[in-house]
Amino acid sequence: MAKKNKLPNHIAIIMDGNGRWARRRGFMRVKGHEEGVNSVREITTECAKKHIGQLTLYAFSNENWKRSKTEVNFLMRMLKKFLIAERKTIEDNDIILKTIGRTEALPDDVKKELSISMKESRNNRGMILCLALNYGGRTEIIDATKKLAADVKKGTLKSKDIDDDVFKKYLYTSGMSDPDLLIRTGGEMRVSNFLLWEVSYAELWFTSVYWPEFRKKDLEEALKDYAKRERRFGGLIE
Repeated sequence: MAKKNKLPNHIAIIMDGNGRWARRRGFMRVKGHEEGVNSVREITTECAKKHIGQLTLYAFSNENWKRSKTEVNFLMRMLKKFLIAERKTIEDNDIILKTIGRTEALPDDVKKELSISMKESRNNRGMILCLALNYGGRTEIIDATKKLAADVKKGTLKSKDIDDDVFKKYLYTSGMSDPDLLIRTGGEMRVSNFLLWEVSYAELWFTSVYWPEFRKKDLEEALKDYAKRERRFGGLIE
């Protein structure tokens, strides 16, 4: 078991491999998404028990709209069902639910349940569970730049005052810590437009395990590997 003082404060996960997991078993792709929900529940609960500060899950990218209408509609129905069904898990584990992305484009019924879940959990004191929904890293930076430019134009911000700290305040993740550890399942080794600004100094951990099979033991393996690493943030350790 990874030592508590070596645990990351913020873990971000690209939950990849649902479709391939399903196809290899002769199922339709949607079966992989259904099974992936069980991994979400187990990993979220385990991170909360370990007192991880924040868990951010790449749940739906803004590129995912390009998938078939049938699959997108299924994913939206599944998201709505998840939000309703997991309120007890969120409450039992004292979790605060938040979201990042252009959530205004989600279906109205999904936005309604998302709003209810966030409102009911906002006074909890435990781990933040952040769902990246209709999210893209480039889109986030573009949206931040537009807001920043508007403030410069209004005169409420001077261009000479713009630095890393100022820019971060305009991101979707304003007020959140940057991820310490980025996990990607499914065997691919890329960040796929996820938290491009925020993972600049994150430790990356890739596994061939498909998301529907990712469980506590896999999380523990990632945490053990993280604990062995020295984080220098561009500097040197004497």
